[in-house]
Amino acid sequence: MMNATQIRQKFLDFFKSKGHKIVPSAPIVNKADPTLMFTNAGMNQFKDFFLGNGIPPQARIADTQKCLRVSGKHNDLEEVGIDSYHHTMFEMLGNWSFGNYFKEEAIAWAWELLTTEYGLDPGRLYVSVFEGDEKDGLAADQEAVDFWKNWIPEDRILYFDRKDNFWEMGDTGPCGPCSEIHIDLRDDAARATIDGKSLVNQDDPEVIEIWNLVFIQFNRKADGSLEALPQKHVDTGMGFERLCMAIQNKKSNYDTDVFTPFIQFVEKTAGIPYTFSYAPEAKTDIAMRVVVDHIRAVSFTIADGQLPDSGGAGYVIRRILRRAVRYYFSFLHIKEPFLYRLVPLLAEAFAGVFPELQAQIDQVSKIVLAEEKAFLLTLDRGLGRFENLAVVDGVVNGQAAFELLDTFGFPIDLTRLLAAEKGWTIDEVGYQAALNVQKERSRADAKKEVGDWQVLHDAVGVSFIGYDELSLDGARVLKYRTVLVKQKEQYQVVLDRTPFYAEGGGQVGDTGLLWFGEEKVPVLYTH
Repeated sequence: MMNATQIRQKFLDFFKSKGHKIVPSAPIVNKADPTLMFTNAGMNQFKDFFLGNGIPPQARIADTQKCLRVSGKHNDLEEVGIDSYHHTMFEMLGNWSFGNYFKEEAIAWAWELLTTEYGLDPGRLYVSVFEGDEKDGLAADQEAVDFWKNWIPEDRILYFDRKDNFWEMGDTGPCGPCSEIHIDLRDDAARATIDGKSLVNQDDPEVIEIWNLVFIQFNRKADGSLEALPQKHVDTGMGFERLCMAIQNKKSNYDTDVFTPFIQFVEKTAGIPYTFSYAPEAKTDIAMRVVVDHIRAVSFTIADGQLPDSGGAGYVIRRILRRAVRYYFSFLHIKEPFLYRLVPLLAEAFAGVFPELQAQIDQVSKIVLAEEKAFLLTLDRGLGRFENLAVVDGVVNGQAAFELLDTFGFPIDLTRLLAAEKGWTIDEVGYQAALNVQKERSRADAKKEVGDWQVLHDAVGVSFIGYDELSLDGARVLKYRTVLVKQKEQYQVVLDRTPFYAEGGGQVGDTGLLWFGEEKVPVLYTH
């Protein structure tokens, strides 16, 4: 049985033998396209070629692309770990033809690779084709049907509408019919009971799409009409993790060797066995899947240049990381930073295909460790306060939920998740009202970007000693946050004791110095 590395390499070698140029994965962080935070499909880096805004390096190209789908219409984050097939980061294997070969070759090569090279059972495969669309004046894709009939019985060629079998880049631009390849992974008894064709495109976890062949042959104009493109293109995408599941005869992506070495590491660390369960009550299994999935997304995204942050793409990454921390803290009983220990294992496993993580292993590990430390402090205090939130008739007080965020840095999406687990809801109107009040206060300095509070020590309040003393030794920093003012980084700190008089009542705040060992830090303002 082929391992994951061999499966990936066979794909690349196969298309290299068919005259394709093998190109590296584009960064998972999509800085070049303002419409996308992250690369979410193999075709993203070739978008300009389809639009006619660039010239491809070769007419035939193949690669494996790092992808991330956790925002917009692909927001499946809370499903990750719960089921057998959702992921944050995944690999998309793809081959492209830019005005070169078309349907006949794409179909023949796909069938050859799956059945001859990978040895998948042809009797378990189904293909779908576009059934046509009256509104667009398009007939069924008979051309694709005729080519498929060379390889598969006609009763396993299935017709679907534009939702499943017509691809469009956007409201306008290149588009065309597509043909999907599905595989039935059920056991023989189940297959004898229900015909697999009835389960295609029905969200059955064992009858799944593994490869989509897109035939780009039209241009959608601004008035909604279609015109034939002067050149026809092929754009294919095959989910690597799903392919490994099919070839390795597994029931879940997580049971393949794409994930099992990392799950085994988590098992050993936590001292808890993985039981391969997808029952809702199997919290430790869910937590292990969350951890090994999320650290992949976090590590490769950081390696590609996106740091965890309080907004935009950075917040998406921070949210993924914090979800992993929450799961190992709550269900695996791991109370110390842990995710960073998986980074070297990932780097080694992917060194041959995505070397950028190996090249930055120390830096990525340090960033993950710092994020873990900060959030573990928040989590430890926030979970205790969550249990004491005001709840009336199963509804969490909105102001209380906001204060949990504002005072302790406890994310609202985490509060919502914890509430849902208890069968509660949040007073979203009250929460939004409290949030809006804070936003109004913040508008006084629109050029200021403020990070999350990092809580170091718990305390009820701050003691002011400035009436009697102008200096003191041994003050502790209770919490701090970064503030970016005109592209210059500053820090706001809260001390347990202070001689600095705060600005207020017409009185200007004190300035002075803070000493951290031998390091002298000026205090610019006090409030």
